[in-house]
Amino acid sequence: MITFGGMKVFEEKKDTIFKLLSEAISEGIIIVNARQEVVASNGAANAMFGYEGDELLGQHLNLLIPKEYHKKHEGHFEAFVENSDTRQMGHGRDLYGLRKDGSIFPVEAGLNPFEINERTYVMALVSDISIRKQQEKEIRTLNESLEQRIDLRTKELHSTIMELKDEVIKRKEAENKMKESLQKERELNELKTKFLSLVSHEFKTPLSGILTSATLARKYTQTEQQEKREKHLKTIQSKVKYLNNILDDFLSIERIETGKATYKFSEFPLSKVINEVIYDANMLLKDGQRINYPHNIDDIVIEFDEKILELILTNLINNAIKYSPEHTVIDVQVALNKDNLSIMITDEGMGIPEKEQKFIFNRYFRAENALLDQGTGIGLNIVKSHLENLGGTIMFSSKENKGSSFTVVLPITHN
Repeated sequence: MITFGGMKVFEEKKDTIFKLLSEAISEGIIIVNARQEVVASNGAANAMFGYEGDELLGQHLNLLIPKEYHKKHEGHFEAFVENSDTRQMGHGRDLYGLRKDGSIFPVEAGLNPFEINERTYVMALVSDISIRKQQEKEIRTLNESLEQRIDLRTKELHSTIMELKDEVIKRKEAENKMKESLQKERELNELKTKFLSLVSHEFKTPLSGILTSATLARKYTQTEQQEKREKHLKTIQSKVKYLNNILDDFLSIERIETGKATYKFSEFPLSKVINEVIYDANMLLKDGQRINYPHNIDDIVIEFDEKILELILTNLINNAIKYSPEHTVIDVQVALNKDNLSIMITDEGMGIPEKEQKFIFNRYFRAENALLDQGTGIGLNIVKSHLENLGGTIMFSSKENKGSSFTVVLPITHN
């Protein structure tokens, strides 16, 4: 029979019931009284804490608890006794035991209060969880290592993805540049084809006229045939001047593209340039055509490149004459504002088809309805390039078979 009384425990060593029950399990069993004195322990508990036989009997429970945990343990034990029920000790906290040799190890304990002869006792079922803790530590270390490796691989993957994205972008850019280069090459080939066709047509026609006039002029050897000779000589002069103008246009393009175009600014009356341009244009008028001279320009003095302004107005007015039928009016209007001067040339000609208007300033471009008329298709391109270089602009509006209106706006210094 097992008896508990004061410090006296297991007076009969041959109490086989407790021994059989306690020694049959691998967990350590420690029983303490209300004063936290050990009144019984099994072999597993003794071996766990490094004690022999009955060494623990009568010892305070603090003997088995690391010193730094004594104060907290007292409070927990008293609270447990007052509200005694079976529970897992230190739930949610790490518990540690103290061996006889001073080493500390992690434990897990289940508490079970009971009473005998109106005396309160607590049985603790203690397990050494060192191996489990070590495994948990290894698992945590492994998890941390895995997390680090995952994080590293994620970063590497992200870096690789970003590199691939950059590579894709670079390849797309290279592909786009290649496409642009191919497109430019095709456009250049088209321009070369147009240029050769243009040169061959624009040069061949006047050269044929020159050859014909020169041949005919040789036949008129008599004095009374001087008038006929003069007619053919004028034709030759006109054709040579036309060819010379074409060559000047080509040279202008070359100077603009290479950045060699130079400009000479001076102050001059606007009427001087307009008078000269209209005077020369009158020589080209078709039957019944006339040019309306702008009003109130005698007092306008501007600071600009005089030769470039003459080139611009000559091109626009000559185009108006060329692409307009007989018995029509070419109207020239001038408007002086605070910061600029605008000159508008309006005709009643064939106009520009709407679908082709966006190409009108492209080099060598000629609208479908103007292909039968002489022209190089570079005049408007040269005009626009010079104006952009000098801070000016050119705009137009046009309706097929109704006419066109071109407006040049120049920055000026005026009186």
